[in-house]
Amino acid sequence: MKIKKDIVTGIIAVAVIGLGIYGFYRYDKSKSHGDLARRIAEISPRGGPPETIEGLKAAIALYEGQIELNIKEAGQTGVYWKILATRYADRGMHSDALYALEQAIRYNAEDPALYYLTGVSAAIAAKSSLDFPGAGGGEASRVRYFALAEDAYRRAIALDESYARPRYGLGILYVFELERPAEAIPHLERYLQLMSSDVNAMFALARAFYETGRNTMALELYDRIISVTKDQAVREEARKNREIVLGSVYD
Repeated sequence: MKIKKDIVTGIIAVAVIGLGIYGFYRYDKSKSHGDLARRIAEISPRGGPPETIEGLKAAIALYEGQIELNIKEAGQTGVYWKILATRYADRGMHSDALYALEQAIRYNAEDPALYYLTGVSAAIAAKSSLDFPGAGGGEASRVRYFALAEDAYRRAIALDESYARPRYGLGILYVFELERPAEAIPHLERYLQLMSSDVNAMFALARAFYETGRNTMALELYDRIISVTKDQAVREEARKNREIVLGSVYD
C-alpha cells in the first residue's frame, strides 16, 4: 500500500510540475505579448492606435504564428537576393548585381558583406559607365556610382570595424579613382594590420604615401615588398617604383 501511495504521490507531483511549467509558459507568452503591445502603442501617433492594450495582445497572440512565418520567409528571401547578387557580380553583371543587393539590404540592413559587395559593384559600374546617346551615362553616372561605392564601403566598416575587405576597397577607391590619397592611408594601414602579407595593399599604400609627400614611408614599403615577395615581376615593379620615389627625393 505504501508503494502505491508513493506512486500516486509521484504522479500528482509530476502533474503539478507540468502544470506549473505550462502556466509559466503561458505567463511568459502573455508577458511577451503585453510588452509588444505596449511598444506598438507607445510609438504610434497620438498615444497609440484605437485598439486597447488587451486588444493588441489578443491580436498578437492570434497572428503570432503567421508573423513568425513571414519573418522566416523574409530572411530566406534576403538570402536569395544575396546569392543572386553574388552570381551576377561573378559574371561581371554589376548593374544587375546592384539591383539584387538593393533588394537584399531591404531584408537585412545590417549585413556588412552586402555593403562591401555594393561598393565593389558600384566602383566597377562607375568605371564602365560610358556616355551612350540617350542612356543617361557619362560623367554624372560615374560620379553617382563612385559616391555609392564610397558610402557602401563606409557603411560596411561602420557595421564591422574589423572587416578588412571594405577598407581595402575604400583605399583603392581613394588612391586610384577619387584622387584623395590622404584619406586612403588610415584605411590601408588598418587593412595591412589585419592582412599583413597583402602585397597589392602595400603597393596602394606606398602610392598614397608618395602622392602625399611621405616619401620615406613609401620607400620603406617598397623595400618591404622586395623583401617579402617571391614573384620576380612584383619585385621588379617595386624596384622601379622605388627609383621613381628616389628620383623625386633628389630632384
